[in-house]
Amino acid sequence: MATNNRQQTDPTTPAGLEVGQILNGVGDGVILFSGDLTITALNRKAEELCGWKDAELRGKKLSSLFQAGAGQALSWTENIAALEGNRNYLSFLKNRAGETVPTSIFLSPLTAGQGFELGGILTFRDETEAFQNRIILASIADGVFTVDRNWQITSFNRAAEKITGWESDEAIGRSCSEIFQSDYCGENCPIAMSLYSGQPVASHVITITNKEGRKIPVSVSASPLADNEGNIIGGVETFRDLSEVYIARRQLRKRSTFGDVISKNVAMQRIFEILPEIARSDSNVLILGESGTGKELIARATHSYSNRRKCPFVTVNCGALPDTLLESELFGYKAGAFTDAKHDRLGRFATAEKGTIFLDEIGDIPASLQVKLLRVLQERVYEPLGSNTSIKADVRIIAATNRDLQTLVEQGLFRDDLYYRLNVVKLLLPPLRDRKDDIPMLCQHFIKTFGARQSKEIIGISEPAMEILMRYNFPGNIRELENIIEYAFILCHSGLIMPNHLPEPLAPKVTSARTDQESSRSLDAIEKQAILAALERNSWRKLMTCRELGISKDTLRRKIHKYQLAGPEDPDFPEE
Repeated sequence: MATNNRQQTDPTTPAGLEVGQILNGVGDGVILFSGDLTITALNRKAEELCGWKDAELRGKKLSSLFQAGAGQALSWTENIAALEGNRNYLSFLKNRAGETVPTSIFLSPLTAGQGFELGGILTFRDETEAFQNRIILASIADGVFTVDRNWQITSFNRAAEKITGWESDEAIGRSCSEIFQSDYCGENCPIAMSLYSGQPVASHVITITNKEGRKIPVSVSASPLADNEGNIIGGVETFRDLSEVYIARRQLRKRSTFGDVISKNVAMQRIFEILPEIARSDSNVLILGESGTGKELIARATHSYSNRRKCPFVTVNCGALPDTLLESELFGYKAGAFTDAKHDRLGRFATAEKGTIFLDEIGDIPASLQVKLLRVLQERVYEPLGSNTSIKADVRIIAATNRDLQTLVEQGLFRDDLYYRLNVVKLLLPPLRDRKDDIPMLCQHFIKTFGARQSKEIIGISEPAMEILMRYNFPGNIRELENIIEYAFILCHSGLIMPNHLPEPLAPKVTSARTDQESSRSLDAIEKQAILAALERNSWRKLMTCRELGISKDTLRRKIHKYQLAGPEDPDFPEE
């Protein structure tokens, strides 16, 4: 009975010839095989793909043609009973020419009644192009994935796996919003915008959440996918991990700033490097430098990075107070200590308890007070004016002066023991004339500060004005530069700060009369060049350009229209 069933379905019987004719019309290669995985018949497409005729392959094992793909569990030496029916496999066909051809195969067992196994059918197709595309996608450094119109992921390359932490098998079939968990998921999603508009969307910066819950900044571009008839069937998105870029930017900003101190000068960079360690210690600090070099800013930054940062930071300008008042200002007084002392009053040391006291212009304190200050440094106690009771002082002392304390010590005007107590850590701030590479950065900082304060749309400083500032020696240092920019804001209403906006003696003398029209044309040309340069520096990303120039989006749009500036379209800032 079993033999009759086998003969009725054997492809070599006359009844089987009709099946063969049908199979020859199939576009994929079809191979019939027996229960022991022996080839029994091929269709014409299989002959074409293999290079052998049907008669040449009959009786041979399937393993002589196909090899399992990497990572596949399929073994051609197993019995047909071990095969999983209705499953696709990646395999490699070794054809008659000796070439290895990547193929996808579909296996289905043939069984008679009561589960009796007759053999199986193997359908296969050449996947060379798809395999090459898969290799290319796997080799791309950017993450690449595709979705269908229901936002289900249909492919996911190796870089996408690395960036997101999701394996391809885990991601495929899931919603892209489930995998990426971005705030932009929805209508603002770049791939959604691309599908809705039918146009590519380039270079959106968004934040995704990887499998471990870590936020990752990425740059995203998306395009729609269409079939041969032009119908949109899904979309493709590429994304690049910007984590290293963001870290580098943060490090660059960190190297250029310490607290409110801004500098990229080499000498200041060395100070920035050691300031965190100085801040964490509790040692006295002596800051030396000319007036206006930022001594108080360094003192505040040191306090902000210290363990005392949650406690007060108290400033005392020792040179601004008369000698008779300085002692009571520092240590306080008791009622009746002098004529007008009707109530007890706390001094600055008491106010700064557990925090930091900054003694500016320490070189100006009188000799009588130097002794009392020395006691605070040595014994950590002081006595308010009019009191005989000592008070403990848990205060860190940071002192500063623009005078040469070593010379004052040699002249007997400053106690050497006080000097050495103060001079545990010494920081020497260079004058602005020795760090002129900081002038452009400082100018831009002050322009943004005054622009926000005065609501003026001043976008920067012109090259001629900057040249004047770079040639100037700044005896007043950074404080003088800040005053110069503040003065320029009075005369300059918008656009760029020009030489004629600078105060004397920096402002150029007028040597010849110029008409208002000529002056306006010159200003417009400089402003146009400045805006164009900023756009090019930011790759025509207009929001970034607005942030750099400190102007509003409407102002930038107006200037671009006025000067007829043309560049790549920015999807974050569409033209109206």
